[in-house]
Amino acid sequence: MKKRVLVYILFVTTFFSLQSCVSNYVVSNNQTYKTDAKFASLDVKPVVSNTDNKTYKVLAAISNTSADIKRAAIENAIKHSNTIDNILSEAESYLGTPYRFGGTSRSGIDCSAFVLSVFGAAAGMNLPRVAAAQSQEGDSVEKTELQKGDLVFFSHRGSRISHVGIVEEVTADGEVKFIHAATSKGVMVSSLDDNYWGPKFKFAKRIVKENTLSVLNN
Repeated sequence: MKKRVLVYILFVTTFFSLQSCVSNYVVSNNQTYKTDAKFASLDVKPVVSNTDNKTYKVLAAISNTSADIKRAAIENAIKHSNTIDNILSEAESYLGTPYRFGGTSRSGIDCSAFVLSVFGAAAGMNLPRVAAAQSQEGDSVEKTELQKGDLVFFSHRGSRISHVGIVEEVTADGEVKFIHAATSKGVMVSSLDDNYWGPKFKFAKRIVKENTLSVLNN
């Protein structure tokens, strides 16, 4: 009996000793284990949706295009204004030049030769020789919309165009003054309000226009 008790005590003592050893091993053996498994490195970046990126590009393009359009519009306006000023300056240099039917020089000139000479020298434009053919050029303009540099056409008989002049000024009250080579006094300035020229006025044309801008969407 005593022998069995001693064996039992020995067994229990051994059992608890082993448990303690295992626990100490686990706690003390705190190592990092290596593995052959390979993990892809994660490159963390802010999430930007494709839609937002496209929107940004569109807005940037619109901003750049808007600036380009404004700059081009200003450049065109300046170029147009300078061209009109050159035309009127050239036309006024003919003031007092005598009229001569078929004449094409400063010693004597007719109405259509005066117009083609002025536009050729000041704007590099090659207009037809006679007034009737010149009236086919450019865009039609209402009398109330006339501007400096526009051409005004007249008819002495019926509907046939027989005279042409260049608008020199449109006053604040709407009076249209034009410069032309008249048979009576040569190159001079007249008004569409004149009793003589007013009834003979037929229509007007705009030969020099500002460049038309277009936006290409890429």
